[in-house]
Amino acid sequence: MPGFALEPEQLTWCEKLRTLAEERLRPLAEKGEPGQLNRPLVAALGELGLLERLFTSGALDLCLMRESLARGCTEAETALALQGLGAAPVARAGTDEQRARWMPGVRAGQAVAGFALSEPGAGSDAAALALAAEPEGSGGAGCEAGSDTGSGAGSGAGGWRLSGEKCWISNAPYADFYTVFARTTPGAGARGITAFLVPADRPGLTGTALDMLSPHPIGALAFDGVRVTSADVVGVPDKGFRVAMDTLNLFRPSVGAFAVGMAQAALDATLAHTAGRTAFGGPLKDLQSVSHRVAEMATRTEAARLLVYAAAAAYDRNEPGVPKSSAMAKLFATEAAQFVVDSAVQLHGARALQRGHLLEHLYREVRAPRIYEGATEVQRTIIAKELYA
Repeated sequence: MPGFALEPEQLTWCEKLRTLAEERLRPLAEKGEPGQLNRPLVAALGELGLLERLFTSGALDLCLMRESLARGCTEAETALALQGLGAAPVARAGTDEQRARWMPGVRAGQAVAGFALSEPGAGSDAAALALAAEPEGSGGAGCEAGSDTGSGAGSGAGGWRLSGEKCWISNAPYADFYTVFARTTPGAGARGITAFLVPADRPGLTGTALDMLSPHPIGALAFDGVRVTSADVVGVPDKGFRVAMDTLNLFRPSVGAFAVGMAQAALDATLAHTAGRTAFGGPLKDLQSVSHRVAEMATRTEAARLLVYAAAAAYDRNEPGVPKSSAMAKLFATEAAQFVVDSAVQLHGARALQRGHLLEHLYREVRAPRIYEGATEVQRTIIAKELYA
């Protein structure tokens, strides 16, 4: 593939986003409670038009947004990504009624979405979902047809009862609705999963927050006979696995972009520190061991950036081989970012371990992307499968 370069207007837009993240969004992030949904921050993303753009542009635009925001405010980046992940299935595969009911609020930052795929026993193995959607028959009794926040459950004939658990769910338990993936056909693997739009106020749905290494709004959900009907189905019954994979294929390169943004922030801080910090008779940058490590950090960051951009551009052009290029981008970028941030901490010394230091923050933030939306090992499996296909 030929070398990839952004257009001047794209570079200008990225710089504007980074400035917005630092000056407008970071103060809102700092006012929020760690581990809880920051609704003013989500609303600001809507007011700035970023959520609208999230759902009307392609994979490369998504990557540029995530990278630029991550350089200036990782909390803003995460709020954008979680909103997109939770609502993308509805925007892409939902019914006209579902989109009309929820997407205006999502784009405005007033309605918050969650993506409910993972389970305690089914994380990376998404086809092993156990949340049961048990057929209820055709009576339709017990439906909350008049609920202000319902998605039209009363219009469906028959329905299902959802029973089971979800874990490590974005924006849980604070979201206004969730895209929930449940098993409608037992024993059918990936072919027996259905996606449902489930408003958070449905009877029987409860949630708890999880205390994570990096305090994001992540939680667990419990479903105790939660009723859904055909009006709540996102896409086609028993074809929900494709809805999930379509969403993840779109977002996978952008996870790499998030990692690149963090790596660049760590690299920027390291360049400033090693140029200004004096030790052993001169600036740190004059020590070969330091300068060579910084050179390696910069090289891995740039290589990751190019892989991410190329994968996103290939997705937007609908080229063959997107699963492989997306997996490569996510794999390399997240591993590279871990190396860069860890190296930055080492070169800064003890100050980088102090609570509140940028690198202490990035050190906690950078670990999770190597796991979520397909762990590093899963990406290697995808790449190998595509190579031997």
